[in-house]
Amino acid sequence: MKRRIVSLLLILFMAGGIFGQDAAPTATPRRRGWLGRILHPFSPEVVPQYKDPKLRGLALDLQITPQTIKLSEVRQLGIKVTLANLSKRPVALDFPTNQRIEIYLTNSAGDILAKWSDNHAIADKPATILVNPQERIEYSETISTRELAPNKVFIAEVFFPQYPELRIRQKFLAVP
Repeated sequence: MKRRIVSLLLILFMAGGIFGQDAAPTATPRRRGWLGRILHPFSPEVVPQYKDPKLRGLALDLQITPQTIKLSEVRQLGIKVTLANLSKRPVALDFPTNQRIEIYLTNSAGDILAKWSDNHAIADKPATILVNPQERIEYSETISTRELAPNKVFIAEVFFPQYPELRIRQKFLAVP
């Protein structure tokens, strides 16, 4: 008798998650359902939802090398941004100049210490980039660390100037 009650409660608990719906799409990543987790247990990629329907299906990833910066050894910070199309349709991105990304180094208060575009020439050269389904585009750039102070936490923020919703931030530590 107890097994039947426990199994009935378990079925009702799982059924509640099936019929639950979100009222509106959000900018935060959606969680996968239990069926999706059972069928695809090793696929951690969650597609973020953007307000601009043109950008839906795109996901950003940011890697900073080295993660802990020794200011006495490192003069340039390596930034690698990966833009992945996780949807089933191609996404076209239009750019009026040859600048695709912008990188800001900020302190914990939000003050901008360094901009990537300050040291690069930007020309009016319009282009369109088509990101096919399941494809990735990588941008590997460097930015100067001369404005950083030791023993403080800083933030690297990368975004696409034409598409402000495509933005990613990561904290890192600078040591002497």
